[in-house]
Amino acid sequence: MKKSYRIEVDCANCANKMEVAAARVPGVEQVNVNFMTQKMIVSFSDGADPAKVMQEVAAACKKVERDCFIEL
Repeated sequence: MKKSYRIEVDCANCANKMEVAAARVPGVEQVNVNFMTQKMIVSFSDGADPAKVMQEVAAACKKVERDCFIEL
């Protein structure tokens, strides 16, 4: 399953850090963070609960960029 989320991030470097952090979360198969469009596209592993996974993604992203925001 693939879903798109609106994000707020201040710079391209921060977006890259968010992408790396999100990719490490269990249940995330693939992730792409686009600074220009302010979107995060996440492909979830089979059987993963997107709501739970995105809570973990948000927490992981806050660790590397505390000013980021993901609209869940």
